[in-house]
Amino acid sequence: MRALANLLVDLRSDTFDEAAAAAARGRLAARGFLIEECERDDALCAWIDMAFGGGWSGEAFRAKNLVVTQDGQRRAFVSLAAQGLRYAWLRNEGARPGTGIFGPIGVSAEARGSGIGGDLALLGCLRLRELGYERALIPAVGEVQLERFYERALCARVVERIDPMRWWEPRARVVAMASGNGSNLQALLDAIARSELPVDLAAVVVNRNEAYAAERASVAGVRNIERVLWNRGEESRAGYDARLREIVERFEPEGVLLLGWMHLLDEHFVKRFPDLLNLHPAYLPHDPRADSVAVPDGSSIPAFRGAHAVRDAVAAGSPWIGASVHRVSAETDRGEVLVRRPLACEGRSESELATALRPIEHRITVEAVRLWCFMRERVRVVG
Repeated sequence: MRALANLLVDLRSDTFDEAAAAAARGRLAARGFLIEECERDDALCAWIDMAFGGGWSGEAFRAKNLVVTQDGQRRAFVSLAAQGLRYAWLRNEGARPGTGIFGPIGVSAEARGSGIGGDLALLGCLRLRELGYERALIPAVGEVQLERFYERALCARVVERIDPMRWWEPRARVVAMASGNGSNLQALLDAIARSELPVDLAAVVVNRNEAYAAERASVAGVRNIERVLWNRGEESRAGYDARLREIVERFEPEGVLLLGWMHLLDEHFVKRFPDLLNLHPAYLPHDPRADSVAVPDGSSIPAFRGAHAVRDAVAAGSPWIGASVHRVSAETDRGEVLVRRPLACEGRSESELATALRPIEHRITVEAVRLWCFMRERVRVVG
């Protein structure tokens, strides 16, 4: 993985004044583009998920956003002054008073080559200046071409270079838990084998004898595979939950990953392992209090929480479903969403949708674990 760059923009420069703002808006208007500002806009976040993927929609939900539209369709956005982000690369320059976060910024496939990126970036920096910031930090730029763009458009300069393979140390020690086939576990194992994730998979826990996830772990060389079965006739629910917690504790994980884990964990487990991530087969809202979520066509669907999300979506005739990786909280499927992706149902059956969701689940599992690695408290930023 290529080294990442943090770039800094001096917002006190004469580059960022009202004359520059008027010129940028004029150029956009001449090409039929309009610009508006919004925040905590669930519909915008759904469009971002569909157009760009990754964890960008979660960052946009925590930020002010400038959105470029054409003929009523979103074409580009930039997020500004996001609050509450935990990425390791924000702990140095990004933590300085007077520094505002710039980005992410995205231009849809339909608008690429139109030249709106530079004007949108300029207007984003002007807005940060209006908000009282003296500097803009453009974090974690991974492409030389993008670095050059920011240098030309905003007079940005590189202030930090971060080699992920160095500052990801120590590797994250995790335990994965699965109940079934384990295809999402396989996606994780494959990413670790390709050195795409700085993860030490200390153990895999399954709760069914027939769970093929255990075989996948064995083939991959996972050194600890625990079959923790519950005989309901001989052991109480509380006793099983305590035994499960004690077994996971033995491996001293920094994080626990629920990848198709079909047993509701009790509050003691959730409190014991605060970095607990769950893959859920539904498109969940970024607002954990919400019971509905906007989808890319502009409509809303219920937030299908619980053990039978795909079945519930089909029964409700929902036109959309999806998948999300979220932090586990005391309330079922209401933790912070790290990565999510929508999927149109298109009249498919429950089994057809489960099959269609599988590659999406694989992708977002790896994306979410990577984002979580970026957020770890133990990560050292060097270089």
